[in-house]
Amino acid sequence: MFQRKRQFFLLVLIAAGMLFLAGCRSRTTIADINRGPGKYSGQDVTVEGNVSEAFGALGQGIFQIDDGTGKLWIYSANYGVPGNGNKVAVTGRIDQGFSFAGHNYGMVLRETEKRN
Repeated sequence: MFQRKRQFFLLVLIAAGMLFLAGCRSRTTIADINRGPGKYSGQDVTVEGNVSEAFGALGQGIFQIDDGTGKLWIYSANYGVPGNGNKVAVTGRIDQGFSFAGHNYGMVLRETEKRN
């Protein structure tokens, strides 16, 4: 009887752990993205870092973040632009060959969710 309760408890614990992990979105390093941007094409990616440059007006713009492994430009069309020095977590999709306001930024992350 005790063995059966123990097995049930263990099964519930494993199931709860799997549900918890499924809900967690892992952060990707900018170095990983720079090494293989094609790997991240078509899927949401979350990166975290400090804003090192920012340009924007009227709720849209572009800013660069540095996570200590590299730098990446972020394009925000709907969520505004954070100030220099702010720490942000950004979720979006990789876009290559991106131009904004007459400047070519090469690869950017197009923000798809409100940032933390």
